Amino acid sequence: MTASRTPERPKVTGDPEWASRGACRDIDPETLFVVGAAQHKAKLICMGCPVRIDCLADALDSRAEFGVWGGMTERERRTLLRRRPDVASWRAFFQSVQRADEYAAVPRANLRLVRGRHTA
Repeated sequence: MTASRTPERPKVTGDPEWASRGACRDIDPETLFVVGAAQHKAKLICMGCPVRIDCLADALDSRAEFGVWGGMTERERRTLLRRRPDVASWRAFFQSVQRADEYAAVPRANLRLVRGRHTA
């Protein structure tokens, strides 16, 4: 019996030079500024990208109007922005989600109460 592995979630790196590590760094930029069914193909470029969330956060924070960024089309980003007008910084939002996920991944048996505080 083999253990199933869940794919690792993309993470916010916080690296200001994230674009230099993007999966799209060596392709023609026009590939990401397409319409219709071609957008699905463009989104595939983003799926294994190590800086996908940095890219998406940048596009959402700067309200990028055109192109596929971080695996989302302009329509998908507009929908997300309309649904979550309360998010002032998408980079900070994704970082807080990432921290919560990392905390949740700590096995509860490894936490112990010391003087009223949890420690790992």
